[in-house]
Amino acid sequence: MNVAHPKLSRALERLGTADLVVACAEPAPAELGKAIHEFNAGEFFEQHETLELLWRATPGEIRHLYEGILQIGVGMHHLLRNRNFHGAAVKLDHGIRLLEAFPAICHGVDVGRLRRDATAARARLLELGPSGLGRFEAELIPRVHLVGET
Repeated sequence: MNVAHPKLSRALERLGTADLVVACAEPAPAELGKAIHEFNAGEFFEQHETLELLWRATPGEIRHLYEGILQIGVGMHHLLRNRNFHGAAVKLDHGIRLLEAFPAICHGVDVGRLRRDATAARARLLELGPSGLGRFEAELIPRVHLVGET
């Protein structure tokens, strides 16, 4: 279930040629910290609102880091709140694919771990199928970790 999406394809194309190392080394904006707190508290709708404002206001390709985290959170919202299998699978896929372009650590965020955890969550979602969403294990809900956290 790898859905072609023109906007995502254009973003991935730009990310493929972007130098993200310098942007990732810069301090994270305060809004990212707020969104991470919301994400980790399971407030996926709220993290979407916070990150969408940041994503839309940010120039350059670093904005897609925020979009990738946002998409994973939206995927979890679809899964846990709306019980929308298709929406969850697509949004998780989009978020993972955006984050694949970034270094393992960006703005202090353990992007590599988030990618792995979101990939595991999506694999379990696909395994369970539309009728098994209620059996999704809470421990598979991804969290956004900062470097140095356990």
